[in-house]
Amino acid sequence: MRKIYLVLIIVTLLGGSLGCVALQTLPAGSTPVATVAPTPTAGQSENVVQPHADLLAVESQIEAVYQAVGDSVVNISVTTLAHDFFMNPVPQEGTGSGFVYDEQGHIVTNWHVVQEAEDIQVIFADGVTLPAEVVGSDAANDLAVIQVATDGHSLKPVQLGDSSTLRVGQFVVAIGNPFGLEQTVTFGVISSLGRIIDSPEGGRFIGEAIQTDAAINPGNSGGPLLDLQGQVIGVNAQIISPSRANAGIGFAIPVNTVQRVVPELIATGQYGHPWLGVSFLDLGRWADLLQQANLDVPDAGLLILEVLPNSPAAEAGLRGGTESAIVGNARLQVGGDVIVAINEEAFANWSEFNTYLEIETRVGETIEVTVWRDDAQLTIPLTLGERPED
Repeated sequence: MRKIYLVLIIVTLLGGSLGCVALQTLPAGSTPVATVAPTPTAGQSENVVQPHADLLAVESQIEAVYQAVGDSVVNISVTTLAHDFFMNPVPQEGTGSGFVYDEQGHIVTNWHVVQEAEDIQVIFADGVTLPAEVVGSDAANDLAVIQVATDGHSLKPVQLGDSSTLRVGQFVVAIGNPFGLEQTVTFGVISSLGRIIDSPEGGRFIGEAIQTDAAINPGNSGGPLLDLQGQVIGVNAQIISPSRANAGIGFAIPVNTVQRVVPELIATGQYGHPWLGVSFLDLGRWADLLQQANLDVPDAGLLILEVLPNSPAAEAGLRGGTESAIVGNARLQVGGDVIVAINEEAFANWSEFNTYLEIETRVGETIEVTVWRDDAQLTIPLTLGERPED
């Protein structure tokens, strides 16, 4: 899959002013006069469009989704500290979105919304504002959990769906706070599934992302993407746009990732990512060059360049490069194993490998790694470790 370069829906800096509609003020003591709509004539009634019943049903369903879920969506106001030329701290304000996860006050949002926050305020649909603290975060999946002290405030958790059952073309609803405009509802379809997008921390990818054309703008980050049953199917996270505003291409983190990551964030404050402990080269376009140099590699896979000491890969007996060679215009460590499958699941590139490892495996699990070694395939058991934070 091609790597998609994205513009994060970064926490929206508040600074612009909104255009206002001028209202005419009645003189004191005057009585407002009701305006009566004229009765259409027979000729006029012929111009009235009667919506198709199916469209009215969809419209009613969108209204029902908002009525069911609107109170569960929150506006998140964040204060971070920047520094001016003289290194003096300068507070900066921003906004994002989130949704109520449980009755204990846990709220799910994006990591990049609350990253480095000095102060977090959660504004509920009824206007109640409560302070919040970060409970846990996972930059690689761009997810965070914050918590408010309920103080008797009634919370309405969302219902989580199943992103494995989604279909391209399916109707979806997004609710959030774009540009600080709270409780904004937009509507669209699932444009594609299984996208691989950049993680905001850089260097890693979020797999199985949902692509949608429902309008998503700065400030929507962390808000829910919903199906027409009102179930959360994703967390709105990123857009592709040259102007940082909606261009009809938005991405949401699938809810199955939320269900996998969030409980661990609540329990421990962090999420453990499976790790082999190797550096490698995605063969891709390199396979032909390596084969032309009479090096024994398959057409696809991950050529292990180095096995880190005391890593799961080292303990399992995987082999890194044994000699240096000039390939094309690069010097590479060659002669190492080539990973071609995990648990009999083959993959075409590093992105697919990383997605499978992240979604289908867990820290401490023993997997079967199939490698190409000495012109033959070999399957080696390996117990996954936890990826270091560095």
